Amino acid sequence: MVGLLSILFVQSISQRLKDKTEWVPYAAFAGAFIALFSFGQSDFMFYHSYKIDGLSQFFKFMIFLGLAICSANAIKNQSMGKANRADYFFFMFMSSFGLLLLSSTVELFTIYISLELASFSLYILLPLRNSDPRAVEGTIKYALFGAVATAIGLYGISYIIAGQHTTYIHALATMSWSFSEQPMALIGLGMFLLAFVYKLALFPFHFWAADVYQGASNETAAFAATLPKLGAIIVLVRLMAFNPGMEVKTMLAIFAALSMTIGNLAALNQRDIKRLLGYSSVSHAGFVMMGLVAGGSYGLAAASYYALVYMIMNLTIFWVITRLSDNGRNVYVNDLRGLYKSSPVLAFVLAVAAFALVGLPPTAGFTGKLFLLNSAWGEGFYWLVIVAAINTALAIYYYLNLVRHAYTLDQVVPAKINISPAGTSIAMALALGVLYLGLLPQNIFNLLLRAGNFLLY
Repeated sequence: MVGLLSILFVQSISQRLKDKTEWVPYAAFAGAFIALFSFGQSDFMFYHSYKIDGLSQFFKFMIFLGLAICSANAIKNQSMGKANRADYFFFMFMSSFGLLLLSSTVELFTIYISLELASFSLYILLPLRNSDPRAVEGTIKYALFGAVATAIGLYGISYIIAGQHTTYIHALATMSWSFSEQPMALIGLGMFLLAFVYKLALFPFHFWAADVYQGASNETAAFAATLPKLGAIIVLVRLMAFNPGMEVKTMLAIFAALSMTIGNLAALNQRDIKRLLGYSSVSHAGFVMMGLVAGGSYGLAAASYYALVYMIMNLTIFWVITRLSDNGRNVYVNDLRGLYKSSPVLAFVLAVAAFALVGLPPTAGFTGKLFLLNSAWGEGFYWLVIVAAINTALAIYYYLNLVRHAYTLDQVVPAKINISPAGTSIAMALALGVLYLGLLPQNIFNLLLRAGNFLLY
């Protein structure tokens, strides 16, 4: 990754090379290929602050794969000029570099620095949209909320140090995290978790999501909606392996229930699809939190599996949105009318993604939610499972409304949507990936179960 960043930096300062970025998706895909063949590696580096294990390599594979798809999606981004093209990919890769570090860091200050590396690059990436004030507005909100969350998280580290006298996760995992024995450390852990809850757009740190998605270009929103959440989830998985006391779990369970409900209710009346997906992401953050609250190897594996599912589902629907908007404008629900006539392939891919986001079989969304519900039910969070089931029913309305517009209403989109053979192939590959993860999840889930067991024992 350092080599790729060096090349992009040289391109960004060279007028002659600024727009020569066609190689970027292939390089990211090569990174995914390398990460795929390193799953069996295990070691510590940099004075035990950087750990290579099955979980870290799985998330690195996901980040590189997501980066490859986001890069391919953005390669012809119409929202920026050619002069900014190398800069755009430089900051996208720099943010991903921070997320890759986040996957392996197991020391609190190193986690904090990795998080900031990923965040600051994203702050620069978001407003790279020509002459649209919504991009600046969304970025300012994101940066201000991020600054508050970061300050709270850093303050939490000081409480953890005062209570447990170490910042290394492998040492912290052997200590008590009950309120009766370590109240200061537990409060610190709760505050530190909030910094990552913000990245996940979980209630009550969810206000930025819809505005940032709406303001960013379609291609940037696809990146912001997926990869930074992976970085947050890997850290939350490692921290929840501490098995904190019931006080923290109950608080997070309440946040999860509120996040699912508020996200779905707010999404019901959205007409801008990116705003709809922004509120949908708030709801999905609540689902991910179910696995983290349940804990244990099964709960942590369920949360990790849903992270993969969430990334693929969102990249699939954002791929369709980007193809529908050649000039970079935002796509509204009414713009989908008659899509099955102008592009049957995009209509099919949209339907698969929407069914998956709802959680209907046989898609990945169904299987991922099933794992999460099982984990919460098995740990006695029955009320949370009921809330999740009600919210799944609520989400049916606005997701299937997208499919209804694409298949049953009169056509308003252009008579023919031109999509390249490569674009068609990637769209179909994403849709098939969503179906594959729904039908054959066991191998990947078993891998995550083994990684979860390694974290806990």
